[in-house]
Amino acid sequence: MAFRFERLKIPAVILVEFQKFSDDRGFFAETYKRSIFLANGIEENFVQDNYSHSAHGVLRGLHYQKAPRAQGKLVLAISGEIFDVAVDIRHGSPTYGKWVGEILSANNGRMLYIPPGFAHGFCVLSAEADVVYKVTNEYAPTLDRGVIWNDPAINITWPVQKPLLSPKDAQLPLLSAADINFTIA
Repeated sequence: MAFRFERLKIPAVILVEFQKFSDDRGFFAETYKRSIFLANGIEENFVQDNYSHSAHGVLRGLHYQKAPRAQGKLVLAISGEIFDVAVDIRHGSPTYGKWVGEILSANNGRMLYIPPGFAHGFCVLSAEADVVYKVTNEYAPTLDRGVIWNDPAINITWPVQKPLLSPKDAQLPLLSAADINFTIA
């Protein structure tokens, strides 16, 4: 099975494309193979899988989990289409406060690897979307944090103007006030 790995403008974030094998029954694809991911710089062990179902216009994020239980994520849309975003929140990083975004869909065979030290969010572009993602640490509610989706200092170009937000996500702080403990020396 073939994968293609592309480092984005923030090189720690990696776009992964997988190959689909189609016939009249449908298709088959491998979406993760540890040996190939290791050979391409993704060394983390994934320990938990998450699944979300969302309607058009829903925006989830920007979320992260603080160290020592920080989470890397491997994100895949299994139905519908999303705009997936990673924001560098590592103090001392040359790309601190910068973001990258990619469209992930059930049809395009793309996943986004987001390492620990990044805030993550996505908005739904299709009528509905199902998103699954692997994480490198189990959920730890006491370390769950976030940054407001429309922080002008980050200036993400979201493809929705008035997203549907959870009450929690609507109250997240600006990056400048967020509780972050990620640092690059």
